[in-house]
Amino acid sequence: MDTPKSSKPTHTPMTQFPAANGELLIGGQPLSRIAARVGRTPFYAYDRALLTRRVAHLREHLPPTIKLHYAMKANPMPALVGHMAGLVDGIDVASAGELKVALDAGADPAEISFAGPGKQDNELRQAVAAGILVNIESFREVDILAKAAQELGLPARVAVRVNPDFELKSSGMKMGGGPKQFGVDAEQVPKLLARIGDAQLAFEGFHLFAGSQNLKADSIIEAQRQCFDLALRLAEDAPGPVKFLNLGGGFGIPYFPGEQPLDIAPVGDNLKAIVEEAAVKLPHTEIVIELGRYLVGEAGLYVCRVLDRKISRGHPFLVTDGGLHQHLSASGNFGQIIRKNYPVAIGTRMEDTPRETASVVGPLCTPLDLLADRMELPPAQPGDLVVIYQSGAYGLTASPEKFLGHPAAVEVLV
Repeated sequence: MDTPKSSKPTHTPMTQFPAANGELLIGGQPLSRIAARVGRTPFYAYDRALLTRRVAHLREHLPPTIKLHYAMKANPMPALVGHMAGLVDGIDVASAGELKVALDAGADPAEISFAGPGKQDNELRQAVAAGILVNIESFREVDILAKAAQELGLPARVAVRVNPDFELKSSGMKMGGGPKQFGVDAEQVPKLLARIGDAQLAFEGFHLFAGSQNLKADSIIEAQRQCFDLALRLAEDAPGPVKFLNLGGGFGIPYFPGEQPLDIAPVGDNLKAIVEEAAVKLPHTEIVIELGRYLVGEAGLYVCRVLDRKISRGHPFLVTDGGLHQHLSASGNFGQIIRKNYPVAIGTRMEDTPRETASVVGPLCTPLDLLADRMELPPAQPGDLVVIYQSGAYGLTASPEKFLGHPAAVEVLV
């Protein structure tokens, strides 16, 4: 008896954006109306109601004492950062440029932290002047911060970013464990803590981040547990009480066929147990979860317009005005080893039932400019709008926008 073949995996349903009268809705408005409001394509559209809903969903599952920080490298659009600043407890930045956006958005400097393996001297001085927390990632930073604090007459608030001796299993991008440019190796941290004490910096705690884009709750739980246990050990050598413990994030969202959304409930239960233990073993500590992609990724769409429909040896190509120069990750050139399709739809033909196998490409003179490879889509014509879901994180600012000199994309918060 033949074993039935397994069906081809499909994308998890993209239900966050409804449709009406054949058009996708963003913020309750038809896609074509949003396009007319923007004035041109391509553009990114972020739905503020979805952003608010995601934070509320997360709050339902996290212990109330957990602080939630937004890692703005995921999406630094100023209007979006301003919206997020009113929802979360703090902002994590990765440059002085991001720091300016966070401060302009009204984020509380006391709840801004700064991470990055290559902080420049002037950026560290700016951080001290702003009164934010610096996650130290090398011995070099200690002396620079001490000098800035002395010259400015201000305390240099610091935490130690630790490169743990383990990795976040099943993560899309590993940022801890083994040799890494991020943080200070766990075995070197006691020596660094002594240097911080000698330099009289205002020590506040630890930042541990093992990896990102993880859809497996068990792996995240294991990493959080290991990070907490490591922090307990390192706290024995700290020059002061641990006030701040950033356990990182790593929460992923489904992008590709066969992927399922992260089950956040067991992650929240695990954090509740950690909070209860911390109340006894680290009684002065606020525990922070730092998330970027998970908070904003599903609330964004990339929208481009079909310029041409070409048939090459029987295969339809939809040539659009958008491409890898504006959405590098959707093209498969931002960390994918084997290219996979993001969820894609024809946003102006949401109710069309006929389907064809077609490819969506951009205007660039390179075969890498591929937004959808042989996907089942309604037959589209010039003027139709193509939408790429899961585009709220690592989109425009993570792309080589100036490549080949095409116009810039627009961003709107709806």
